[in-house]
Amino acid sequence: MKSTAEFEKIYTAYWEKLYVFSFKITQDRDLAQNIVQDIFIDFWERRSELEINSVENYLFRAAKNQIFKHYRNNRFDKSIPEEKFENYLIENITSIDEELLDKLYSLLDKLPEKRKEILIMYKIQEMDIDQIAAQLQLSKQTVKNQITSALKQLRAEMKNMDFVTALLLHLLLTFL
Repeated sequence: MKSTAEFEKIYTAYWEKLYVFSFKITQDRDLAQNIVQDIFIDFWERRSELEINSVENYLFRAAKNQIFKHYRNNRFDKSIPEEKFENYLIENITSIDEELLDKLYSLLDKLPEKRKEILIMYKIQEMDIDQIAAQLQLSKQTVKNQITSALKQLRAEMKNMDFVTALLLHLLLTFL
């Protein structure tokens, strides 16, 4: 993006969305406005050196980073904006996209069979560790280790995805 016209087009398309996103997390109109302004100033100043695959992903990640930076610099509990960020995404996803579910299933298919079975029992069937251990005749520690390993493996696989997809999958796994 090198031209002023291109920048104005992006600004017009995303300013309000970024403002609403920032405001929902911060609950502060001035702060939200300042964050969006800072994002676009930085975007304009770094336009010649940036290599962006998805403008939307870049801008929303920048907003999230700016919000966390603000809270970190002001020594607030950042778990509060993280919760609001997750709630914002959940509220604005009308239904779980079929493509997203396909990605989740393909990630699950990459897990070893026993690990996959344990994770499904834990996350989807909402069984606790004791129940899983009893049903599969495994120690509780083995079940815990398998869940931890499965989640680590899924997170590693998600690193290769674009930010929004990885985040949505993370939320999906978290709230299943």
